[in-house]
Amino acid sequence: MSTLAKQPHEREFFGHPAGLFILFFTEMWERFSYYGMRGILTLYIATSATAVDPGLGWSNKDALWLYGWYTMLVYVASIPGGWIADKFLGQKKTVMLGGLLLCIGHGVLAIPQDWAFFTGLLLIILGVGGLKPNISTMVGGLYKEGDIRRDSGFTIFYIGINIGAFLASISVGLVAYVYGWHYGFGLAGIGMVLGQIVYIWGLRYLKGVGEFSGGTEVSETEKEAAKRPLNKIEKDRVVVLLISFLIVVVFWGAFEQAGGLMNLYTDAKVDRTIGLSSLKEIPAAVFQSLNAGYIIIFGTIVGSFWLWMKKKGKEASSIYKMAIGTVIMGLGYVFMMFASKEAGAETFGKAAMMWVFLAYLFHTIGELCTSPVALSFITKLAPLKYASIMMGVYFAATGFGNKLAGSIGEASQLEPFGGEMIVSKEEVIPFMSKDTIEVKNAQKEIVKIYDYPINLDKNFSIKSDVYLADGEVQFHKIGSSDNLNDLFKLSQEENSNTFELKKVLEENNITQENPYHAKLIFEKDKDAAQKTENKGDGKNYGVSFVLEEQQNEQEYKTFMWLTVFTVAFGLLLLLFLKKLKRLTHGAEDNEQ
Repeated sequence: MSTLAKQPHEREFFGHPAGLFILFFTEMWERFSYYGMRGILTLYIATSATAVDPGLGWSNKDALWLYGWYTMLVYVASIPGGWIADKFLGQKKTVMLGGLLLCIGHGVLAIPQDWAFFTGLLLIILGVGGLKPNISTMVGGLYKEGDIRRDSGFTIFYIGINIGAFLASISVGLVAYVYGWHYGFGLAGIGMVLGQIVYIWGLRYLKGVGEFSGGTEVSETEKEAAKRPLNKIEKDRVVVLLISFLIVVVFWGAFEQAGGLMNLYTDAKVDRTIGLSSLKEIPAAVFQSLNAGYIIIFGTIVGSFWLWMKKKGKEASSIYKMAIGTVIMGLGYVFMMFASKEAGAETFGKAAMMWVFLAYLFHTIGELCTSPVALSFITKLAPLKYASIMMGVYFAATGFGNKLAGSIGEASQLEPFGGEMIVSKEEVIPFMSKDTIEVKNAQKEIVKIYDYPINLDKNFSIKSDVYLADGEVQFHKIGSSDNLNDLFKLSQEENSNTFELKKVLEENNITQENPYHAKLIFEKDKDAAQKTENKGDGKNYGVSFVLEEQQNEQEYKTFMWLTVFTVAFGLLLLLFLKKLKRLTHGAEDNEQ
């Protein structure tokens, strides 16, 4: 029978089932929406609530806390999503439902209200839970058992994911930077709508894939497998899968610093200057495109390398690839250690972009050895009756890795010291300079005004030396003899960490000749700033800061331990490789 005479679901394209490319483009646009939103999420949360394009005004530490919980729940929701597919709707219908929830969630997120932000996050969590595990399982369902094309099919699918992520990180990041956060969220939502349209249009190419267990398209073999208990081989393979899920937690716990710690670090401590008249620096969110861009470039190269290794009879099992990938990814943090050293070499210094480019390159090569392989591995080893649930557990493990990533990032950020400004506007103005400031006028248009920030209720900062003199903490403006102690007082509340400041300075013997440094950030209270009668009164300003030397040291240690732990974990897996392979009972031995 010729290709033209075949039914749509029987056709092939570039040597793979045509349905692969429907799922490819569906997932591409879904990931466009997810990674576009994720790329600006922590930046939006940590942006001042009184900025011209206000964020939530949370601290970096709290932003990473929310990021960790959100990215965990997005993937943990895959467990009920997989269960619903296996027991009630089938994968095909559950993907449809998840896509609809995502379209609504991203649309709500574009509304500039706090309630809409959290409602949108909840809907996205539910939507990803329905779509993510089931669309990946459907990819596996396109191939028969032992089909050597399966791994390369997942690599192609994975490239689709990252084309979406690449396009999103650049376009959504730039739109959010130029037009505002919620325009960026809205653009991400448009991507999801396109993905849903592609999926609905392409259902004819997916006949017999992802059907409900009671449907007419399911074979007798699948019906029988859904009823009988697991045999010894299936139980052993489930054990291997559960161990592979531990690899997943460790891998993503380190890798997912990208959207959290590395995103904030790039924003604050990487020299992103490019000097164009229309764009003086690259927005930090755009750097999220590096990972996806590298995957597009190296995806088929890495996949072809492992296929070549397999055909040559060399070691190329899934566990081996995942262990090697974990080691390579961990080595990427060596470059972030170099970045941290470079930034800390001078007061308020910045690191070169080169280090970020190299770190993401190693992270990407490691990811290509691990993530698409893990997806394929599950479809090879998971019992038919638990196919979607096991995929759901995989994504839940990814979620726990994301939560671990958020916790690690959170631990890397010091708790700011805080206080309140205690002088009038007239007394603090001599310590600042006029600047061109963007504000919104009555028509909600952004205009530029040349004025002191405090007259417009905007944040301002003063760089200060911090040291001990006569047993007291002293603040002096860098480059001058101006004493800043009279401008503000530190918090004396019981739950504050103010008492630790003097202790830190004492323990490190910090004197005027060898001071620490801090950027004192003066920020007006959000509620006070919203009252027009308080405009420019200079009141209700809080002060927060961290000691730069301490923060640099904390970040360096974080990057170092990420390197040590992930590399050691990957090498440990290689030691137990033979024992783990035996438990698979040759699931990968007869691929051709």
